[in-house]
Amino acid sequence: MRTVRGWLRDTAGGLPATFWYLWSGLLINRVGAFAMLFLPLYLTEARGVGAALTGLAVGAYGIGGVVGVLLGGVLTDRWGRRRTLFWAHLVAAMLMGGMAVATNVPIIALLAALVGIAHSMPGPAFVAAIVDVVPLPRRSRAFNLQFWAFNVGTALASALAGLLAEASYLALFLVDAGTTLCTAVIIAWKVPETLRPAVARPSTVDHGGTAGSGVAVPLDETGRSRRPRRGVGRGGLWVPLTDRIFLAFVGLTFVQAMLTTQNSTVMPLAMRADGLSSSAYGLVVALGGALIVAGQLFVPRLLDGRPKHRVLATATTLMALGYASLALADRLPSYLLAALVWTVGSMLAAPPNAEINAELAPPALRGRYQAVFYLTFPAAAFVAPSIGGTSLQYLGDGHWLAVGAVGLLATAGHLLAGPPRERRVAAGLGPARAQGHAPEAGPPHAPTGSPAAAPVDGAPPDPGPAGTPGTVRAPSP
Repeated sequence: MRTVRGWLRDTAGGLPATFWYLWSGLLINRVGAFAMLFLPLYLTEARGVGAALTGLAVGAYGIGGVVGVLLGGVLTDRWGRRRTLFWAHLVAAMLMGGMAVATNVPIIALLAALVGIAHSMPGPAFVAAIVDVVPLPRRSRAFNLQFWAFNVGTALASALAGLLAEASYLALFLVDAGTTLCTAVIIAWKVPETLRPAVARPSTVDHGGTAGSGVAVPLDETGRSRRPRRGVGRGGLWVPLTDRIFLAFVGLTFVQAMLTTQNSTVMPLAMRADGLSSSAYGLVVALGGALIVAGQLFVPRLLDGRPKHRVLATATTLMALGYASLALADRLPSYLLAALVWTVGSMLAAPPNAEINAELAPPALRGRYQAVFYLTFPAAAFVAPSIGGTSLQYLGDGHWLAVGAVGLLATAGHLLAGPPRERRVAAGLGPARAQGHAPEAGPPHAPTGSPAAAPVDGAPPDPGPAGTPGTVRAPSP
């Protein structure tokens, strides 16, 4: 029993109540996020739309997603996390209700584009809010729980979607709208604004004002004041798009996204060429989801105290080897074994990816950094099938060897890019400790007194940031 309590404490203990409300909203929203998965079938079967127009409507949703990510990032920093989350979910619910009753194909395509915008806008705000309220030592477990909830919700959505689609497409859209509205209600009711305003505090360092005077200086995640990097105050996306260390990390994440996108784009074609059925493909996909649901909560203990760049290098190597092994696969067991390897790599990569993104972003620009980071996934969803189909056609099984080689190059990239990135993070944390500033404990007026806000089993609170910068932070015992 003590071992179970210790595991629960390490996995979910000591996280603030606001995080749990955000987490609950994410889970509920993902469970109901299934209508757009069935949009092609809805248009062709229920509305009698041809394949070409169906493709345009689905493409409109994807284009809206790219716009929504960028818009959500800017609004997250300028308008606030709570407002962006609430209005994006409320508008998405209304648009989904409109799609349920729309019959005109151009109107459906327009609504699909708008839904794409509304669906993508909350992403940067969700992560920025988590970074705002979760102290540094607990972020690894928070992001691990976020990744787990996303995959659990997606798995449940896949199971429910088929049942609802067989009963009624109208019910499919309305239930999706209802779960989105539930998330909006949770945010409006329980989630405070977590964006920390600039504060005036005495300063003996020139921050653009008179030495020793009270100057409005934003606080970073350690609670100390610091002068923003050049361009931070200008707004827009200029700073993340010119941040070389961050862009190197984004590029490596793009390669990882290219690898994982093989699952839904090129691998089905390879399995069909090997004479395997659609149900076999479903089993391979289901295995990955089951592994994440069953095993992701055990990942934090495995990663505690290990350098992030080495964790990511190991994860990318596993993914590269898993996909490269498909060059030899021609039977279902081989595909299942390969899926086991690359899924373990994905599970290891999720927490440090999110932590690094949070560490590199200036507090005033967390939303915009998240927006640029999130762009890697729609970009990979476009590039992977565009190149992968041609590669598979002309290289055959050699395509998978090429995918593995690209993955191993990304492994080397993580090993090379990690030390400069960690020096930058260390430079940001060192002065705060030297000056004795307290670590961030959460936003002003964060809700307290909830069981979710207290450590599990009466564990003492974490004393503050610990460990070496650039390592996956270990939970306090």
